[in-house]
Parts: sequence; structure tokens; C-alpha cells
Amino acid sequence: MLDLIDKEIHKCNMCGDLVEKFPNSKTVSIGKNKDIVILGEAPANNGWRKSGIAWYDINHKLLPSGVVMQKLLDKLDIKLEDTYFLEAIKCYPKDRKYLSKCSGNCKNFLIKQLQTINPKVVLALGDAATKTILDIKYKKFSEVVGKQYKLDDMIIIPIYHPSPISPKSYTGNVNIFDDIKKLLK
Repeated sequence: MLDLIDKEIHKCNMCGDLVEKFPNSKTVSIGKNKDIVILGEAPANNGWRKSGIAWYDINHKLLPSGVVMQKLLDKLDIKLEDTYFLEAIKCYPKDRKYLSKCSGNCKNFLIKQLQTINPKVVLALGDAATKTILDIKYKKFSEVVGKQYKLDDMIIIPIYHPSPISPKSYTGNVNIFDDIKKLLK
């Protein structure tokens, strides 16, 4: 089923010239563990859509965000490559000002993917991923970080993006992962 959704996404051109398509048409990185899906914002220009491996660059080196994410997942005894990973926006927006339009265009694809995977928990990395998956209003992202929201049978938890340039990438998420550990038991 995920392959069929990928084919639909690959045929999509709702965003037209706002995005860059990738030669790798796979939009879901499939892991062994369906309990947690990690939801990113949009494909990084040097990330898995070019390398074919989530969290890795084209030289198969773990990206800095992947290093931080693995440290957080260590609290759950889960390997990064065992998780499912997908992006809220399926193509690479040429400019950040297109994020909102593109996320609206991609939301139906995202929901289909999540319903197919049917995880217990979806970790929404940062503001754009959170705004795409949840229909909630907030002034500051910190207002929603770590809170649990229901979507169908899934629990959506916004977390700080694990990018090392973010001062809260690890320290701001540690307590959230302690709570997730309890949730998954």
C-alpha cells in the first residue's frame, strides 16, 4: 500500500515550480518498529531523498540530526534505522516561504501513509511538521512541545527538531522521551 501512495506522490504536481523533485521516489523509510513514526518537515537538500537512507548523506554518513535523534531514541532502546520515517512535505521546497502551501498540498498523502503504517506514536519534528499534521493554533512552538494529541488511534507528540544548531535539540527533548518510554509500556 505504501508503494501505491508513493506512486501517487510521484505523479503529483500541485506545487509545480515551488519544489524540487528527487530521483529517489520513495517517501517513506521503512523500519522494523511500527510503534513510532518520526515525521520530518521536508526533505533536506543533502539528506535521505538523495542518499536513499533516512538520516544519512550521500556518502552514507549519519547526519548530525541523526546523531542527536539516536541519542534520544537510546532512551527507548530503539535504533534509529528501525523506526519509520517520513516527511510532512514530500518534495524539497525551493524556498521556505512555500512550506505552508506545500504542506497543505501534501497533507492527504501524509494522512494516508500514517493510516497505513498505523503507529502508536508520531513524533513531529519541529513547527512545520506539527502544523501539517495537527489542526491546532498556537503562538509559540514551545506551547505544544511534548504535549500529546490524538489523531485517529495515533498519539502525535511535537518535539524540538534534533538539529544540533537548535539549543533544545537534545536537552529540550529528554523529558519528552522519558514520557514516551512510559507511554509505550
